[in-house]
Amino acid sequence: MEFYRFDREKRRDIPAFGSKNVGITPIIRKEGFTAAGCMHFDAGSVLGMHEAPGPQLFLVVEGEGWVRIDGEEKVPVSKGTAVFWTAGENHESGSETGMSAIIIEGPDINPEQYLKK
Repeated sequence: MEFYRFDREKRRDIPAFGSKNVGITPIIRKEGFTAAGCMHFDAGSVLGMHEAPGPQLFLVVEGEGWVRIDGEEKVPVSKGTAVFWTAGENHESGSETGMSAIIIEGPDINPEQYLKK
C-alpha cells in the first residue's frame, strides 16, 4: 500500500486568466485529453474566465463558492454540488471563504449517466 497527498500544500498555483489565490494538485493525466485534479480555492479566490478545452466536471468536495458562464451571473455552489461545462464553454469560478473541488476532464464525460439533478 502506498499513500499520496492532493491537499492544498501540494498544489501548483494557477496564474493564468487573471486568476488569484487558486491552485491545482494534479491527480492523473492520460494521453489525449483525460485528466483529473483537485482545485484549491483560498478565501477571496478566482479562477478567471477561460474556455473549457473539452467536457469538464467540477465536483465541490469542501467549502462553498460560485461558478458562472460568460455573460451570466454567479451561481452559488457548495459541498456536494457538481457542475458540468461543455467543450468551448467560457466559465470561471471562485470563493469568498475557501473551497476545494475535484476536476475531471475527458471526451466521454456524461454526468447524466450517474449523477442526479
